[in-house]
Amino acid sequence: MINATYDLPFGRKSATGANSWWNRVFGDWQLSGIETVQTGLPFTPQLSYNPSNDGDGRNPVRPSLNPNFTGQLILGDPNKYFNPAAFIAPLAGTYGNAPRNSLEGPGLIETDLSLVKKFLFTERFNLQFRTELFNIFNHTNLNNPNPVVFTSATSGPSPTAGVSKRRRPPARGRFSLG
Repeated sequence: MINATYDLPFGRKSATGANSWWNRVFGDWQLSGIETVQTGLPFTPQLSYNPSNDGDGRNPVRPSLNPNFTGQLILGDPNKYFNPAAFIAPLAGTYGNAPRNSLEGPGLIETDLSLVKKFLFTERFNLQFRTELFNIFNHTNLNNPNPVVFTSATSGPSPTAGVSKRRRPPARGRFSLG
C-alpha cells in the first residue's frame, strides 16, 4: 500500500503577503491518493463429502491431483477461476493428495483519490470541502473462488467449482462538507 498527500501549488501568498480573492478561491487545495496492491490469499481445493469415511467433519478432505491433466490450472475467469479438471475424486476409503494451500486466489488492485479544499474564516472557524473517489479505475477485485471441486464421488466436478464473486462494488465516490 502506498499513500501520498500533495498540497497543490495554487493561490500562494505573494511576497508582500497580499491575499487576494484569487488566492482564497484557488488556494489551500490538497490531493491525496492511496494505491493498494496485494497478492491473492492461498486456498485449498476441497470435497464436500468424505471418501475416507473417517468421521472427521472438521477438516475437509482434499481431491487428488489428476495425473493426466495438461493445460493451465489458474484461468483467472470469475466464472471459472481454476480448472477443476486438474483434480480427480479420491477412491473410497482414501485421502486425496492435493497439497494444502496449493492455489492462490485473485489479488487486489485499487486506487483511491481525495480532493480537499480548506476555507479558513478565523483561527477557530474553518470549513472543509472534500470529495473522495474509491476504486477510480473500476478494477474488478474478486474474492477467493469456491474451493469445492466435487460434491460426490459419482457426480463429476461441481458446476460452481472455481466460481468467484466481486470483492467490492464498482467505483463509487463521496462528497462531504465538514
